[in-house]
Amino acid sequence: MEQLVKISDFLDKVITKIAKVAAWAGVALILVTIFDVVTRRFFVLGSTKLQELEWHFHTILFAFCLGFAYLKDSHVRIDIVRERLSERTQWWIELSGCLFFLLPYCALVTYFAYDFTVRSFQIGEISASATGLSHRWIIKSAIPIGFALLGLSGIVITLRKIVELFGPPDLRKKVHDTEEQEVEHLDDMTDIPRPAGPAGTAGSGG
Repeated sequence: MEQLVKISDFLDKVITKIAKVAAWAGVALILVTIFDVVTRRFFVLGSTKLQELEWHFHTILFAFCLGFAYLKDSHVRIDIVRERLSERTQWWIELSGCLFFLLPYCALVTYFAYDFTVRSFQIGEISASATGLSHRWIIKSAIPIGFALLGLSGIVITLRKIVELFGPPDLRKKVHDTEEQEVEHLDDMTDIPRPAGPAGTAGSGG
């Protein structure tokens, strides 16, 4: 069980570091958008390359931070049942969701998106616009990479729920505290209030 915790912590760090680097795409997106708007408005200069670069940066930001958001329990949950259940039942639901839905879905999308990217590279796909960007396979590679990272996040959550459900008390507490600290740290940065979980505790991570 301790080995499962070490593996999950290692994957967590890798996913988090990648997301932090990818987050800079948000800054690049803002700068490129401002430059594009200003040059179009005041200098009547339009650039298809700039417009395509904007959605390239948006794709990178979304794809590479998808798994990180799941680790921090930051995806929108339309939930009217789960939060009313006991914490242990919530762990079972999360574990089942990972094993039967998230991981198979990520594996399927990654597999087909990889083939999608390879074919784009092989045919030398470029923008549909004559003045657009070339090497379209580069941005298409963000799709399999992003879902692979989301799959790794699913593995992290799966390992943690296994420990919380079947591990010794000390490891259960360690994993649970880690999840709570990660969510609280992200909430502090974004100032997002979270709903109360069972018995007045913070909503379960995962």
